[in-house]
Amino acid sequence: MQKRILGKSGLEVSALGLGCMGLSYAYGPAMEKQAAIKLIRKAYELGVTFFDTAEAYGPYENEELLGEALQPFRNEVVIATKFGFKEGKPTSGPDSRPETIRAYTEAALKRLKTDVIDLLYQHRIDPNVPIEEVAGTVKELIKEGKVKHFGMSEAGASSIRRAHAVQPLAALQSEYSLWWREPEQEILPTLEELGIGFVPYSPLGKGFLTGAIDSQTTFAENDFRNVVPRFTEENRKANQGLVDVLGQIAKGLNATNAQIALAWLLSQKPWMAPIPGTTKLNRLEENTGAAAITLSAGDLKKINEALAKIEVHGARYPEQMQKMINR
Repeated sequence: MQKRILGKSGLEVSALGLGCMGLSYAYGPAMEKQAAIKLIRKAYELGVTFFDTAEAYGPYENEELLGEALQPFRNEVVIATKFGFKEGKPTSGPDSRPETIRAYTEAALKRLKTDVIDLLYQHRIDPNVPIEEVAGTVKELIKEGKVKHFGMSEAGASSIRRAHAVQPLAALQSEYSLWWREPEQEILPTLEELGIGFVPYSPLGKGFLTGAIDSQTTFAENDFRNVVPRFTEENRKANQGLVDVLGQIAKGLNATNAQIALAWLLSQKPWMAPIPGTTKLNRLEENTGAAAITLSAGDLKKINEALAKIEVHGARYPEQMQKMINR
């Protein structure tokens, strides 16, 4: 698989990474441990060298899983993880106090079975802690050799600039896909100006863009899509037009919906590395195949013209989760 450099950081990653959250958290029951390890190692065999986790995925279970799975080839991969919630629980609210960041980092190094974290993100802005303090703490951890690069997640342009002035950011991670293009307005221009890489999460619209979900789909009881407004039965029905258009374009290029959605992202900027997640080996192979697809200017024009006629229905998060995105 091709490699990319995240901004001006020098951090090299595979063009497509693996978002590991769903292996342990948020999308129904956690995967059986050995099956999850097999999937992570298969991703490595397919050329993926960029793996994304967080303390909140479990909490802590996902980091432990990743640490064990990647141990045989730890020095050949990039591990990204995130701090920022009380006791690792998003529902408990943000906590990015310097002492919390330090305690988290020491614990995460053990869970990940490593002596350094390649990319350490602040998961969400903490309104009670100046971003300069957060960036300064990570800067110290970098000097101490415990962290290599600093990142932020779902931060706004002002917060990005303030943090970057203290400790240069290697990457920003935020949601971005064919059905959530808000970062194009202010975030992407800011990142390009400052030389910061971009890591889109949910690049397949939490599964919707694959075409495997329709208005009749039922989710597991503990699948968080049950509370996401965009995934109500009514909105899934309303948004089906987007999937249909994507399917027509994919068919014309002898590819799948998922592959075109990912190839579209890869064509946006050379310093962008999406992190699709999956629990299925066949989907993993399908997703990684997107890295070999090059969309022509004509293909991109066709996609953009088709999507411009479609209005996406429903908020991307329920109100309580949206409040955590304090930019």
